[in-house]
Amino acid sequence: MGFIPSGPEVWVILVIILIVFGAGKLPQVGGALGKGIREFRASQREAMEDEDEETEAEAAPAANGEKKPATAGAADTAAKPAASEKKPAEKETA
Repeated sequence: MGFIPSGPEVWVILVIILIVFGAGKLPQVGGALGKGIREFRASQREAMEDEDEETEAEAAPAANGEKKPATAGAADTAAKPAASEKKPAEKETA
């Protein structure tokens, strides 16, 4: 089982912190701790948004009935004939 401080243990920890850092440094330590927590949450939020955008980008072609190409390299595009290169018999008629 883990150790979760409660009641008197919290006061002992606070007194030790006060002795180690001193009363003058506590506002600076608290500010630095708060700034670190804010930066962590912001980067975590940004990572979640990036992940959501990637998931939406992958799901969008599938929702439209389109297939997303694995890779579009020069070899893939060179193998496909351009629309102007099709024979007249292959062109679609409306």
